[in-house]
Amino acid sequence: MIQATVHYDESQRIDSFQITGHADSGEYGQDIVCAAVSVLAITTVNGLQRVAQIPIDVENRNQAGGFLEVHLPPKLEATTELKGQAILQSFADGLRDVATNYTDFVTYHKVTN
Repeated sequence: MIQATVHYDESQRIDSFQITGHADSGEYGQDIVCAAVSVLAITTVNGLQRVAQIPIDVENRNQAGGFLEVHLPPKLEATTELKGQAILQSFADGLRDVATNYTDFVTYHKVTN
């Protein structure tokens, strides 16, 4: 099962997220749930780095049972912050939708620090 956790700070700013595990909803290469979560995660990381130009901290260990963790810097310029939060909120909404539709394969957790 995939466990997705999105961390919010006290001002409801998304400051990090973590995805672990594998969906195992189909054969390797045919797993649509894994593909959906992977596309959301990869697009989010690329958007944060390339579009918003945020120097995020990324840890990825696919061989260790599937693991991705992303942390944003604590302070960003206002326009950069707005871009990053728009990307991250879209990501969180997408993850929540996948988890709602595939409850046997994905869990979504919102954690407020």
